[in-house]
Amino acid sequence: MTDSPVHTPDKTTGRPHRPERSASGSGHLTEVTALATDRGRTSIADGVVAKVAGLAAREIPGVYALGSGVSRAFAAMRKAVPGGRPDAARGVSVEVGEKQCAVDLSLVVEYGAAIAEVAAAVRDHVIESIERMTGLEVVEVDISVDDIHIEQDDDDTSSRNLA
Repeated sequence: MTDSPVHTPDKTTGRPHRPERSASGSGHLTEVTALATDRGRTSIADGVVAKVAGLAAREIPGVYALGSGVSRAFAAMRKAVPGGRPDAARGVSVEVGEKQCAVDLSLVVEYGAAIAEVAAAVRDHVIESIERMTGLEVVEVDISVDDIHIEQDDDDTSSRNLA
């Protein structure tokens, strides 16, 4: 492809460029990858990558939940409705290009966990999982820790609900 590499740092921010979406059927492929071969192309939807990232992040010890307080409240309501399912992509935002992707995660970390270590473990596991499952190169995983879960909060909430 003639596109410049996505991982070239931006001169103003120093961060890698995000993957750009390209129009389908744009030119001849000169490079063979797992997603584009001489026998056809495989495209992976943003939602698929977001689910992989969300599930991978939840596997790391110290991660209590993903998403902001508002999104977690909506998820709890959805779960309470008969037939409702948890949203594996809650708290995850992705940008997916032809060969690369970028991920933003919003985490709630367990109180007492080393936040920097949890974030590093999440980042490594999310990158490994996405690259292994999709064949996409992950150019960045930005993590925002929005809250800390305190076990006492669960106890207070359940005792208030009993009264």
